[in-house]
Amino acid sequence: MPERHPNISLARLLKEARLSQGAFARAVNLVGTESGSPTNYQQPAVSNWLAGTEPRAEAQAAILEALTRLLGRLVTHVEAGFPPPPDQLATPTGTVEGLIELGRQDMDPSRRSVLGASLFAVALTVPGWQDVLARAESIQRGRTIRIGMAEVSSVIAMTERLSSIDDEFGGRAARPMAASYLVNTVGPYLRAAAPHEVRRAMMSAASDLCYLTGYMAVDEGLHGLAQRYYVKALELAGVAEDHLTYCTTLRGMSVQAVDLGHGRRAIQLADAASAASPVAGPRMRAFLAGQQAHSAAVSGDRHAAMRYLTEAERAMDVAESESKAFGSYDPSSLNYHVSQVRYALADVRGSVVAMMESDRLRYSVYQRGRVRHRAVLAERQLQLGHLEMACQTWHLALDDYPKVQSSRADDRMRIMLGLLTAHPRNQHARDLYERARTVVPADLAA
Repeated sequence: MPERHPNISLARLLKEARLSQGAFARAVNLVGTESGSPTNYQQPAVSNWLAGTEPRAEAQAAILEALTRLLGRLVTHVEAGFPPPPDQLATPTGTVEGLIELGRQDMDPSRRSVLGASLFAVALTVPGWQDVLARAESIQRGRTIRIGMAEVSSVIAMTERLSSIDDEFGGRAARPMAASYLVNTVGPYLRAAAPHEVRRAMMSAASDLCYLTGYMAVDEGLHGLAQRYYVKALELAGVAEDHLTYCTTLRGMSVQAVDLGHGRRAIQLADAASAASPVAGPRMRAFLAGQQAHSAAVSGDRHAAMRYLTEAERAMDVAESESKAFGSYDPSSLNYHVSQVRYALADVRGSVVAMMESDRLRYSVYQRGRVRHRAVLAERQLQLGHLEMACQTWHLALDDYPKVQSSRADDRMRIMLGLLTAHPRNQHARDLYERARTVVPADLAA
């Protein structure tokens, strides 16, 4: 048996974080629960780690993420006294090869549980615009096919179809198709011979599809996997010199972070998205400023939140006066951000008013969003003591819920069932609960 040596590096980090061993065990357990792999570490486990026992690979990932969140900076394996994982010692693959490998792993049923359990990383290294621009690599050219703008157009059209399926039916319905299309069709296109302009356009189209696939992974609750797709989208956008998809992806990463409660990281990503889009029309400005407002509000910065929200509202007024744009950031989306900002700043009543307006303005094709946001609206109506109104709103959410495959929608149903159990004597609550039992999967009510 190899001799154990105390892990001085880990002890130093715990001292820097000013945490007891028991408190650190609880922080690691919290990360594990978020990733879908709950753990029950207690003080003795931490004591063993400090004494030199090497934790399992999954535990190491949770330990590093917990330390990163507590210290506000990236903590590596080596800094924590752990050996670097084998995949960090391998030669890195190129952007296209890495994307294809990620898609193949995602398509492999034996790998899905591993990819799905990967953690959301607060300190994920995000490639800057100049970095990805400078890394515009020489892509291996295939000898058997040559592509033109017709193939680019087909990828753009397919991405639009997949996005529509996602909006209507949810991420679990659409993402397997997106991953397969990335590997089997887009991958060969990216390796094919093509003129420079066609190659750049294909990279841009692939970047947009990669961003969409990451967004679908978020809807499934696969946050670590989503981040990997997002980073690939950033890299491809840089190679394509596509500012729009680059800043849209950064904004998507900010949305993911703020929804998980990481306000400071959400602000960093939202600000980076805004900075990456120096020339933005009014609708894009509203799109970016709305997310900056939400991130600032979650972080408790009321002044910045209201400033960005005012900017978003003014930009939307200009955008709507110029054209009504279906399928992009619209007044319904802006009212959703208004609701989120007001709720984060403890104005529940104002949040309910804005969410109701968002629901009124939402296009009917956004079925998945309708389920989620109506459920959130009902939760906030209940907070105000309006149980009967909340039940009516939840009934509307249940009308569409069976049609969508979305972990985020599932989470809202789980919350609904938990809240209803506190009102066993109310007829409206009982009727809703009985209806929900016939619609919502039994495991969500456990």
